[in-house]
This record gives sequence, structure tokens and C-alpha cells, in this order.
Amino acid sequence: MRIILTGIALACGLLCAAAPVADTASYPADHDYIRYTGRVDFSKAGQPKYWAPGVYFTFSFEGTYCVLLLNDEERWGKSHNYLQIQIDDQPSYRIQTTGKENRIVLASGLAPGRHTVIVCKNTEAGIGYIQPVSLLCEKLLPPPPAPSRRIEFIGNSITCGMGNDASAIACNTREWYDQHNAYMAYGPLTARKLNARWQLTAESGIGLIHSCCNKKTTMPQVFDKINVADDTIAWDFSRYQPDVVTVCLGQNDGIQDSTAFCNAYVQFLYHLRQYYPKAQIVLLSSPMAGDDLKKVLTGYITSVVNAMHREKDKKISSYFFSKRYDKGCDYHPNMDEHKEMADELAAYLKGLMKW
Repeated sequence: MRIILTGIALACGLLCAAAPVADTASYPADHDYIRYTGRVDFSKAGQPKYWAPGVYFTFSFEGTYCVLLLNDEERWGKSHNYLQIQIDDQPSYRIQTTGKENRIVLASGLAPGRHTVIVCKNTEAGIGYIQPVSLLCEKLLPPPPAPSRRIEFIGNSITCGMGNDASAIACNTREWYDQHNAYMAYGPLTARKLNARWQLTAESGIGLIHSCCNKKTTMPQVFDKINVADDTIAWDFSRYQPDVVTVCLGQNDGIQDSTAFCNAYVQFLYHLRQYYPKAQIVLLSSPMAGDDLKKVLTGYITSVVNAMHREKDKKISSYFFSKRYDKGCDYHPNMDEHKEMADELAAYLKGLMKW
């Protein structure tokens, strides 16, 4: 088992992280006081498992420290997921697992009393699953009430937060996912601005009718799965009914036959409506698209929205980002640009939903 010290825990030192504490209690990862948001496989008691970027769990505890035991799939024998940790109102921080079994000091040396923690998966499904095992703390408490608003963000690598965080490792060095930060991608940022829960259904390279990078599936094929990367494990849509669904696809499709693309988009929206009969659905332009692709996608999306309106579905709209965002790795948006995108999108959704 590996020990991971966080920035908050470093002052406590290795002994504090490794040594047992007399008043520590162990709580299983599926305890009722641990609230998960996102597509999680709960089929095995005590072993919640998830693949998607942006899946997060929230809990509160009483005391000065908290430790998380967590398993990483170690897909391909070497992939290690990144996590984002938020303690109360302190700045969030990013860590990476180091082995299949991990002992992570989430916080240490805090002021006595109640604290609330969010642990978010930063890396996407293709990097492998993570599986929380247990929490060690003085006393687990019920989490604060969950926000009543819910948003789902459907998309590709942009929505995953791929390439946005080069704060620790420079672009195009080491592993391709070392700059993933879903927690700081436009979707979760937008949701937090609007006091909403979020769910990301996204994968790098995926398209509506054409995916890149030798990917054999498209989003309409895998949308109903917990693990979209491998098209496995059916998702129970009753677990999460969003008020708003945004769709940001088309970057990997590129310029396609307009009839084929628009017809496929309409069919996908019919498919979404079967699961989300009441949600507002917002079609987004690709924020990293060049001028030619943005012009084409704007035309496609406008045609699709008009077609759905003719079918009496008035809860379909569009939002086109104001400019190109491409200052991150491989021309993806960086974290500052994701914040700008979230500002844009949150303002639009606030007006649309009267939030």
C-alpha cells in the first residue's frame, strides 16, 4: 500500500500519515454519509467503482484529519489517476495515485470541528477506474444538503478537462493524461457557479458520427453506459435526472456531410429525450474549433435546433462560445480559458433557467 501525502498533510509528516490514531474510526466507502455524484457502479456491496471524469463524492467529518483508502485499476499496468481534493473553502489541490492500493491523507492539522470534503476524479475513463475502499477519521457526519439543481455535460476531451492543467507537468511530456483536470473544466466550474451538482459524460476523441484517434465508438453508442470508454455496464438514469443537459460535440467529427450530421444529431436528441423528458438541452459550439469548423458547426446546430422546434420540442436551444479557446495542451483550452468558458455558459444558463 502506498502513502500519499497532500500539501495540507505535509507538515504532519510521514509518521502521522502511517501511524494509527487511537480515536480513528473506519467507514466503508458505501456508507450512507458519503454522497456520490456521477456514474458509479454500486453492484458490489462496499465496492463503489467508477471510470468517468468528474465523478465526485462529498462527506463531512468531525476532527482534525482524514485519510482515504482507495484502489486504482492501474490500467495498462502503469496508468495512475489524478484526483482533485477540496477541503472546506480552502483552495483545491491535485494529486495522483501511485499504486494499485493507496493511502491518501486528505487533511491533517485542521482546526477541531466539522469539515466538508469533495474528492473528484480528474482523469477520464480510458485511464481506468478508481475504487474508494474506506475513510478513516474521528467521526463521519452527514454531508451538507446537496444542491437541488443538476446539470449534465456531454462532450469530448474539452469537457473532460484534457490538457488544461500544466501547472505541474509541461504539455507533451510524460503521459498524455498528466494535464487532465476535470474538476477545473468548464462543466464543473459552471455548475459550482450556479450552485448545482454536475455529471460529465465525456471521452477524449469521441464524436457524434465520427470519432478520431482510432476510436471505434461514437457518443450515441455509449451514452447509456457507466464506462463509456469500453461501452460497458448499463447506467440507471433514474439515479440522476438533470435540469439541464449541455452537448458539446463536433470537434472530432470535423466537417461532415450536413444532412448526415444533422440527422444523426436529431436522432441523438430523440434518444436523450427518452431518458430526460423534462430537461432543457443546450447544444454548444466547440470552443477550440477554428474559423471554418466553427462556421460549419454553427450552421449544423442552428438547423438541428430549428428541426427540434418544428417537432414541438421547445426545450432545445444553443449557445455559441464567443471566441476560440486553445491555449492549453494540444490546442485545448487551458484552465484560465475554462474559467472564461464557464463564465459565459453560466451566464447563459442562469438566464435560461431563471436561476
